[in-house]
Amino acid sequence: MFVKKRFFRFTKGEIQFSTESGYTFDAIQVAYETYGSLNRKKDNAILVLHALTGDAHAAGVYTSRDPKPGWWDPMIGPGKALDTNKYFIICSNVLGSCYGTTGPTSINPKTGTPYGTDFPPINIRDMVRLQKILLEHLGINKLRMAIGGSMGGMQALEWAVTFPDSVETVVAIAATHELSPLAIAFNYAGIKAIENDPSWRNGNYYSIGQPVRGLSLARMIGTLTYKSHELFKRRFSRNMDSDKGLFLAESYLEHQGETFVNRFDANTYLCLVKAMNRHNIAEPYGSLEKALRRIKAKVFMVGINTDMLYPPDELRNFIKRLNTAGGYGEYREIESYQGHDAFLVDFEKLSPIVREILENTHPETLLNESPSL
Repeated sequence: MFVKKRFFRFTKGEIQFSTESGYTFDAIQVAYETYGSLNRKKDNAILVLHALTGDAHAAGVYTSRDPKPGWWDPMIGPGKALDTNKYFIICSNVLGSCYGTTGPTSINPKTGTPYGTDFPPINIRDMVRLQKILLEHLGINKLRMAIGGSMGGMQALEWAVTFPDSVETVVAIAATHELSPLAIAFNYAGIKAIENDPSWRNGNYYSIGQPVRGLSLARMIGTLTYKSHELFKRRFSRNMDSDKGLFLAESYLEHQGETFVNRFDANTYLCLVKAMNRHNIAEPYGSLEKALRRIKAKVFMVGINTDMLYPPDELRNFIKRLNTAGGYGEYREIESYQGHDAFLVDFEKLSPIVREILENTHPETLLNESPSL
C-alpha cells in the first residue's frame, strides 16, 4: 500500500490555537496520513493515535524502496483489522513532536530559530484539541473509533472525555487515564539523563549538536520499561556479544540508544514525556467520576499481562469505575512475554480483539447490552 505524507497548516488569523498553559501559536503545521476512503455519510473514520516517539506513518510505504512500512502496518490495510476497504483511517503526528507537526525543533516565527525550550508546556488535551481541528478540516464531525497504545491510548481516552459527542468507540491499549508514580519516576530518570549531559546546554544545542549521551541513556531507561523479564531471558539469557565484550542485553541497550539519537530530538523527548507525566483526564473537572460521567463512547481497554508501566489491574479498575459512573466499558487482555511493547509486536493477538470490537460496537448492537469485564 503506497501512502503519502500530508500537511495541514494554519495561522492565528485563520484558527486561533492556544495551549492550556496559555501560549497562542502564530502558525501551526500538522503532519498526517490517511488510508482508505471517507464514505458519503462521513461516518467511517478511525483515528489512530501514536505513542511517545511515534509518527504519522502508521502504515504502507512511500516508495517501493522503503526499507520497512509504517509502524502499525500489520493492523491497517485491505482486509486487516483496520480494514481500509471499509474505513477511512487517519493518523497525525502529535503536537510537540519532531516528525512534521509543530514542536521544539520547528522554527519559531518570532525568532527565526527553533523553539527549543521556548516551546510551551503542553499536555495530552492540547494534542487532542489539535487533532479535532485537523478532523474538522477533513470534514469529519464524528469518529467511528479512536484507537492507540501507550501515549496513544491516553489520547484516545482524552477524546472520549473532551469531545464526548465526537467519537463512538475508544480503544485504549496499554494505557490509563494517568501515569502511575512508578512510570513518572522512570520518566524522571530519563529527563535527568538528558539534563545532566553537558551538551544539553539548557536546550540551546541546535547549532552544535544535541546531547547524544543523555538522550541515548534516556532511551535505554525507557526501553527497560517497555520490555519484560521474560523477554530479556528468552532473547539474551546471559550470552555475550563477543565483538563488543558486552552481555547481549547490554549490547541491545547500546544499540537502542545509538539508533534513537539519530531519529529523535532531546527537547522533543522532554516535552512529550513531561506532557505524559502531567496528564490526568480528571483535572479540568475536579474528580475522575465527573470526568467519567462525560463519556458517551463505548470504551475498551486492552491490557498486557507483562506490562510494568500500565499493569492490567489499573485498566480493570478504570473500567469498573467507568461502569459505576454510568458509562460503558469492557476490558480485554493480551498474554505476551513482550511487555508494554506487545501492542507494536503481537499483531496476531491484537488484531482479533480490534476486529471483534469493530464488529460489535455498532449502536444498534449495544442498545440492550450491559457492559462486562
